[in-house]
Amino acid sequence: MGSEYESADLIIKLYGLRREEKLRTAREWFTKDFHPTSAQDVLNTLRSEHSVYFRMVTSYWEMAASFVNHGAIDWKMFMDANPGEPVNVFVKLYPYLEELRSMFSSKYDDAQAFQHLEQVVMQLPHAREQLEERMEQFKEARACWDAAKKMQPA
Repeated sequence: MGSEYESADLIIKLYGLRREEKLRTAREWFTKDFHPTSAQDVLNTLRSEHSVYFRMVTSYWEMAASFVNHGAIDWKMFMDANPGEPVNVFVKLYPYLEELRSMFSSKYDDAQAFQHLEQVVMQLPHAREQLEERMEQFKEARACWDAAKKMQPA
């Protein structure tokens, strides 16, 4: 495993990438506008004009998580520096993960989609319970966002 200094250095470099304007836009879209309710919703997104945003966000966090899983970044330091976003990204995919992997394996030969992010997130204490809680929070937030959109003038 890398030293604490090397872990910190990589985390800072990853943070620098997150500041890039197109990735910031993609992250904002993923947070505010991407609310899948099925694996098909995810697949539809991959076929839409938002595909690039989806792929930017998920591949960024999958890459970052792979650094952790391969020992280049300490898990605890990574999670301390990124306490919410990797979990929030994963939780939007989590309910559909097996179905997505099944869909991807026949189309893209990638049955292990999001495996690095999953491995990092599932190391959290009581990970499944935390994911279930966040899924409920996202459902409530989605309902609020949907209601706000309906209230906006056309």
